[in-house]
Amino acid sequence: MSDTSLLSLSVALLIGLPAFGSCIGIGLATMKFLESAARQPELIPELQTRYFLGVGVTDGAFIIATGIGLWFATANPFKG
Repeated sequence: MSDTSLLSLSVALLIGLPAFGSCIGIGLATMKFLESAARQPELIPELQTRYFLGVGVTDGAFIIATGIGLWFATANPFKG
């Protein structure tokens, strides 16, 4: 395989795997948030704050991985 095909494969993996993990994580967090909100409605404001903080961190990790992947795609830092 050539360097170009390996680079495109690595960029696809660098963007795809965190996207998959982020979607699964946000889905599970949403499921648990809705479950806990249904059990104790009086705690919804506190739970909502923690939920959005956790989802923001999870989504932030995906956005950083996407930025690094696009950086590798446009300017290959491994070429000597």
